[in-house]
Amino acid sequence: MTEAVASARYAWGAWAGLPDALHAEWTKLRTLASTWWLLLAAAALTVAVGAAVAATYQCSGGPAACAPAVTDADPAKISLTGVYLGQVIVALLAVLVVGGEYGTGMIRVTLAATPRRLTMLAAKMAVVTGWTLAASVVAVAGSLLAGWLILPGRGLSAANGYVVPSLANGADLRAFGGSVLYLVLIALLALGVTTAVRDSAVAIGLVLGLLYLFPIVSAVIPSHTWSRHLEQIAPMTAGLYIEATVGLAALPLTPWQGLGVLALWAVGALLLGAAILRLRDA
Repeated sequence: MTEAVASARYAWGAWAGLPDALHAEWTKLRTLASTWWLLLAAAALTVAVGAAVAATYQCSGGPAACAPAVTDADPAKISLTGVYLGQVIVALLAVLVVGGEYGTGMIRVTLAATPRRLTMLAAKMAVVTGWTLAASVVAVAGSLLAGWLILPGRGLSAANGYVVPSLANGADLRAFGGSVLYLVLIALLALGVTTAVRDSAVAIGLVLGLLYLFPIVSAVIPSHTWSRHLEQIAPMTAGLYIEATVGLAALPLTPWQGLGVLALWAVGALLLGAAILRLRDA
């Protein structure tokens, strides 16, 4: 019984400072003007790019020429095109949460206030998740609205056999809800990478490399088998399968499997960052 009590006290002691750490991290991010600008940019640019792509899509010639079997168009995925840009901004926000403190030396003050390093990292994860979740919901909802308003007038209408983007449709609900989770996972991936490398410039370079290098290599590699395998392990390519609502049988992974690949990348980055955070001095 004594050992059990001691173990419980140790576990509680490890997380006893979490509420204070959460309050501190929330206050730091909330009072930075850059936080608000980045969140606004993430939401606005995601919606703007999605709306622009939807507006430039055009299918004319009537139901025969614009039938889904002819165009292979995915209204939900077209509406969510802006996620390709929005992910860069949420990654930048997550990078600055850690990299900014290392760059200014403020991390020493943070660790003095929260000596338990994993508690500090958990607080940063929670706050980044909350901010990113809020911005992502606005961005994805705006993209849904833009697609619903624009795409029927560009030939992707119910009269031509398409499902207009709507949360009433199960596949669209998965695509839009999964896109919110995708952006949150991208932020956590960036947070883990930055915690490991401790430098904002290096971290954003590594994160963007992970996101965009895999698709480039898989597009130019001559072997179809290797190209498909790269697509299955690429964090961005696999993660964005969650947006697909048509042609699912042709995908290398199911939408949720693809999002799971991204989740593994995020967990791996966070575990690496946590290990280095504990082993190295500030």
